[in-house]
Amino acid sequence: MSDTKIVLASRSPRRRQLLTCLFDEFDAVSPDVGEELPPGVPPDEAVTELACRKAKAALEMPECRGKTVIAADTLVFLGGEVFGKPGDEKEARDMLRRLSGRVHRVYTGVCVVAPDGRSVSFCEETDVEFYPLADDEIEAYVATGEPMDKAGAYGIQGKGAALVRGIRGDFYNVMGLPVGRLKRVIEMLRLDANVRCRDDRPKEKPSETNPEGADLS
Repeated sequence: MSDTKIVLASRSPRRRQLLTCLFDEFDAVSPDVGEELPPGVPPDEAVTELACRKAKAALEMPECRGKTVIAADTLVFLGGEVFGKPGDEKEARDMLRRLSGRVHRVYTGVCVVAPDGRSVSFCEETDVEFYPLADDEIEAYVATGEPMDKAGAYGIQGKGAALVRGIRGDFYNVMGLPVGRLKRVIEMLRLDANVRCRDDRPKEKPSETNPEGADLS
């Protein structure tokens, strides 16, 4: 572990990639936490609770002491049902069939804990509409293996982009880390200048659109 002042508590390579939009240097750890929640917990509360659990677990690791810890958790929600990571290819196919031609909502909970113990947690929401998907399109996508480690069984930043008709909200939130809001939370905590966010952002950002005729209320 290096002497950098930021730690990302996440296994996700996508979150690690996105955090480079804010920091030139940071460390990453993978805290082991239980993800069980009582039935009926609203999705925004669920992802926020899980993010806070990850942050708390990371703070107990010696290499994270005295550093700022960032943790996140993402879920897909449709029709009262939560879509996490598929357990196998059959579950991935089932998820994609249910998302086909419909608008679902992606929730990412984030918890930031400063070295002095101050913390902020929040949830960001993004609406995503899928094109109607034929069975052969679903089969071909599942065969790539991309859906297997992603909430909702798709990756909007990868081959799964071909499934998406449009979004409303933060694109990066769908990838697993709402970069813009996270930057403002970190600035609000007034962290040490040595860990101040970078001023630059990715030069290209996919367009956010309100799909024609979609109910995104």
